[in-house]
Amino acid sequence: MNKDKVLQLLEENARYSYEEMGVMLGIPAVEVEKIVAQLEKEGIIRGYKVIVDRDKLKENVVSAIIELKVTPKRDLGFDEIAEKITQYPEVEDLYLMSGGYDLALLISCETFKDIAMFVAQRLATLDSVLSTATHFVLCRYKEKGLDVHFSQTDERRNVWY
Repeated sequence: MNKDKVLQLLEENARYSYEEMGVMLGIPAVEVEKIVAQLEKEGIIRGYKVIVDRDKLKENVVSAIIELKVTPKRDLGFDEIAEKITQYPEVEDLYLMSGGYDLALLISCETFKDIAMFVAQRLATLDSVLSTATHFVLCRYKEKGLDVHFSQTDERRNVWY
């Protein structure tokens, strides 16, 4: 099906032109454009994002994955607390999870202290939050399906003792 193939190409590289995708799929560029427009209209394609290497920009960015145990509200489930958390600009991703905790979120701030303050002042103070566990991201190896670590040259030397 052409829809699936178009989606696969866009997930591989959202910068492919309609002409390039048309050649790869063996269909006219105008047909690719129609498929993409329909996928956007249906909400299947939600948006397009750039993966930025903050280290190369020399920006101070610290990321953390935070686990939350929460008490869901009657008749609202987890949606009410999730809606509140998504409003914070630091929150990049938020997931409802199965297992030992209920919600997992990825946030980015300028410093470790900023993340600690976010957890203490914004998350822990929410009525539904029972507990939090913060895990700092030390290195990104793969992001949004893209190998972001091993394509770079590592200037450190291996030292064996």
